[in-house]
Formats: sequence, structure tokens, C-alpha cells
Amino acid sequence: MATYTLPELPYDYAALAPVISPEIIELHHDKHHAAYVKGANDTLEQLAEARDKDQWGSINGLEKNLAFHLSGHILHSIYWHNMTGEGGGEPLEKDGVGELADAIAESFGSFAKFKAQLTKASATTQGSGWGVLAYEPVTGRLIVEQIYDHQGNVGQGSVPILVFDAWEHAFYLQYKNQKVDFIEAMWQVVNWQDVAKRYRSAQERANNLLLAP
Repeated sequence: MATYTLPELPYDYAALAPVISPEIIELHHDKHHAAYVKGANDTLEQLAEARDKDQWGSINGLEKNLAFHLSGHILHSIYWHNMTGEGGGEPLEKDGVGELADAIAESFGSFAKFKAQLTKASATTQGSGWGVLAYEPVTGRLIVEQIYDHQGNVGQGSVPILVFDAWEHAFYLQYKNQKVDFIEAMWQVVNWQDVAKRYRSAQERANNLLLAP
């Protein structure tokens, strides 16, 4: 039985239009995300075989593949729920996400400054990668991370709560090579309720991490 499974989308393919076309959502979820799920499961099987045979010649490649595919699966699983056709704007107290709004202001100075940093981090990722708002458990602050591929350049222990996919497969059919235009448009579909829920969950679980004194 497969360890990882492709989650269903929380909306139909057309739910994020016109920001993201139905064709992109379908291909992105059903093909690309599914490939990361398969890759993670296949790699686990290969690692099991290596253990059974006590043959470790491919261990470096297998561990790298597991990190790549598993991280791709996790980030995409967050990505789908981070978006809604009724989203956008900024988190506000009146919408029940004031705690998140306060944390963003405290960590970045203002929502506008945070937005500028995450936009730049996402749009300037070299090659394929992500822009991520993450909860950093050592200080309890929010940070922006620029993730290469799915797993590189990440602060260990940080918890992603808002992710912008900057891989070409996320936008090229609609935005061509204009990655900046896609990232700017993404702000119109951010699901702040989901981001706030992830922020609260990250705070609650932070004490379970083993941190240096």
C-alpha cells in the first residue's frame, strides 16, 4: 500500500479563474503533484529494498530523491488550501485573523513590507522554487524563505504556512515567462483563513520541537 496519496482539490478546476486557469490547475494537480506522490512512494520502496539487501551504493541519490519528492508533495498539499476564489486582500481583525495580521506586522514592520518581501523572494527564485511564509520556532516569529526546488535553502524546523509556487509549471501556460505577473496575481486568491489556521497550529506545536537552549 502506498504511504503517500494525492489529496483531492478543495475546489473545482475553475475555482481560481481568472487568476489561475482551469487547465493549469488540472495539469498542476493531476500530473505534477501526482508525480511527486509517486516519486516519494517509489523512493521508499527502493530504500526498503536497499535495507533488505544491505546494498547502499545508491543511498545518496535515494535520500535526495526522497527529500525532493516528499517536500514537493507537502508544499503542494499546502498550496491548494492556501488559495480560494473568495480570497485576497490582507488579513484583518474583522475577518477573524487579527492574530496573524499582528504577527505579520511585528515580524516585518507592516503588511505592505511583508508583501513586498514575499513577492520578491518568490519572483526572483533562481530556476525552480517557492516563496514561503514560515513560522520559525526558535524566536516564534514569521520569516520569508526562498526555497530552491522543493527542499533547498530552508531553515530547519520552520513551518510553512503560506506558499507561492514559482515553478514554471504553475503559471507558464497562462503567464508565459512573466513570473512576476503571476506572483502579483497570486495575492488575489490567498486564503487568509487557512494561513491563520496554520499559524495557530504551528504555534501550538512549537514546544514539541527539540531546540537548543
